[in-house]
Amino acid sequence: MSRIAAKFGGSSVASSAQIQKVREIVEADPRRKVIIVSAPGKREKSEAKITDLLYLCHEMAGLGADFAAPFSEIKSRFEGIESELKVLPTVGAALDQFARELKQGVSADFVASRGEYFNALIIAKYLGAECIDPTEVIFIQANGLVQERTYDLLAQKLSSDSHRYVIPGFFGTGPDGKVKTFSRGGSDITGAICARAISASVYENWTDVSGLLMTDPRIVDSPKPMVEVTYRELRELSYMGASVLHDEAVLPVREVGIPIHIKNTNQPDHAGTRIVPKLSEVEDSKTAIAGIAGKREFAMICIDKLLMNKQVGFAYQLLGIFQRRGISVEHTPSSIDGMNVIVDAAQLAPQSEAVLEEIQNTLQPDKVTLVPELALIAIVGEGMSHTVGISSRVFAALSHKKVNVRVINQGASEVNIIVGVVPEDFHLAVKALYAEFVGSPRSEA
Repeated sequence: MSRIAAKFGGSSVASSAQIQKVREIVEADPRRKVIIVSAPGKREKSEAKITDLLYLCHEMAGLGADFAAPFSEIKSRFEGIESELKVLPTVGAALDQFARELKQGVSADFVASRGEYFNALIIAKYLGAECIDPTEVIFIQANGLVQERTYDLLAQKLSSDSHRYVIPGFFGTGPDGKVKTFSRGGSDITGAICARAISASVYENWTDVSGLLMTDPRIVDSPKPMVEVTYRELRELSYMGASVLHDEAVLPVREVGIPIHIKNTNQPDHAGTRIVPKLSEVEDSKTAIAGIAGKREFAMICIDKLLMNKQVGFAYQLLGIFQRRGISVEHTPSSIDGMNVIVDAAQLAPQSEAVLEEIQNTLQPDKVTLVPELALIAIVGEGMSHTVGISSRVFAALSHKKVNVRVINQGASEVNIIVGVVPEDFHLAVKALYAEFVGSPRSEA
């Protein structure tokens, strides 16, 4: 039987009521055999985060101060969840042991991992599942990436198709043999690793939203969720600032073609968003736009020189200036006698005058211009390469709102069209593009 790895985020396991929803979801599909859980999230905005309280305990213990107050709050939270779920008490003893470890001195990573660990102990009891300690099977390199041997170890540990397992997310064992947390992506990474280890039919990521949104809800009011998006589209949207899964949380399953399904714990029947290697024929036949994302934190240097195309190595010398100064180059739109270099504005700012001077001295251009502030917007979609009229719709929408386009860039893969505008027009441009494409069938949930 194919199995599903299901990860539940902090909001999904924030209280006993939420954990009861988790059990209903898990038991609704017998394929959900590997359950990955986060630390309890906030039940209300004013409540302190468990991880913050854990860090506070660690800081106070390091100073030799009494950490009884924050520890009491942590203990009350976990024992309250355990009591309300009416499971055999076990977390109290683990918490008492943790208090002793704090006094003896433990690492910040160990302390941060305890929120997931204690929650997993409770949820495993509630689901009648085996709780797996990640330190025994997940090994993390110094750079934060998982060691390859992890997949074989996990596969052996999670080998029973008839058994259910609960695994705390966010941590494993580092090169020094001690607890190490994932620097970015947290429990999402653990979920993806487990899905790959068991060759899951799908990696479900349960949260408090019904899928990924077509654009930023801080700019467009109530944007619609994407029904289906490819890994490549997701990468483009993520790069341009969209709030999606972190790259490191996608890579383990992307490499082996396992789809991800973003679902809402509070609305389990909602379609959510599927992240897939390739669009289904049904979706592929619809409008090519997957989503719109952008960022304002760019700068651009424009270099003009007559017969630039005849000067062998011009681009090599130009980009070498940025390489030597440790400045990442984002885009290089060009023409026959001009080349523009778009970079992160924060990286360039401290060295802008020196960079301009070196370009002038090294390449002797006719003109060098600095645009210190530039916003980039990406219109992303796998089908743009074979859909007539996408570009015209983009520029017609911007023209209608009197948005002046400073840069146009489209890669050979034609997964996206990138336009650059002044920061003041950023929100207006995103709204105009969303209004133009929101009516497509692909955006409907």
